[in-house]
Amino acid sequence: MSALARRRTSRVLLNAAAVVVIAFSIFPVYWMVNTSLLPGSAIKSDTPHLWPDLFTVQNYVTALGSSGFGAALLTSVVVTLVTVAAALVFAFLAAIVLSRFRFRGRTAIIVTVLVVQMIPAESMIISTFRVLDGWHLVNTMIGLSLVYIALVLPFTIWTLRGFVAGIPADLEEAAMIDGCSRTGAFWRVTFPLLAPGLVATGVFAFIQAWNEFVFALVIMTRPESQTLPIWLRSFVQATKATDWSVVMAASTLMAIPVIVFFLIVQRRMAAGLVSGAVKG
Repeated sequence: MSALARRRTSRVLLNAAAVVVIAFSIFPVYWMVNTSLLPGSAIKSDTPHLWPDLFTVQNYVTALGSSGFGAALLTSVVVTLVTVAAALVFAFLAAIVLSRFRFRGRTAIIVTVLVVQMIPAESMIISTFRVLDGWHLVNTMIGLSLVYIALVLPFTIWTLRGFVAGIPADLEEAAMIDGCSRTGAFWRVTFPLLAPGLVATGVFAFIQAWNEFVFALVIMTRPESQTLPIWLRSFVQATKATDWSVVMAASTLMAIPVIVFFLIVQRRMAAGLVSGAVKG
């Protein structure tokens, strides 16, 4: 077999493997959406429905009209956006300091950030609740936002530090030689190149805050203060015999904001990367 034939065969096999991996990854999502578009009787039948041949949107109407959905959606959106914004600001500043400056204790701080990520968050639930209760922040968006910021901050700092360290400081020095100040060189040259890193960490913070369950369950005890994951749990428990079609419809509604957010920031990622390359 010639080298060209071997390369073609290898490419075909790799493409086939990629298709299999993508299929396994997408199938659970497809099954969730498919189930949400079927009536409950179709799910309980012995005949599997691989596509929504008995199409209905009644499950979405039931989920949207259920008690507490609007309040849970508002709570999740506000807390998630506050978490993403605050985490990116603090992580960005910390990453700049840890990557661009040399000072005593720098290594200790970096190691501490790494060690904090290894501690299971569930081990701090009791202490976290007592602190928030002492501050009268239980069942408040501010209290839950502070907890989420603390949860995602170590990873965002570590990730952004890698992006900042990967950008040569020579670019800023070259811009300063051309007449830019240090601040101007950073914002005009370095910052655009950091846009993909900010987007990547922002997506992680958004997904983690949006889907977080344990801390929201402990901190937001009132029905009107619950987030969407907690609302979905109470919705399942509220039914004697769980209607999985409605549950899947509610789960699909919860996934839509994450998908929309990713599609929006994906464009910003490409734009930031191209802009940074041109300005650099």
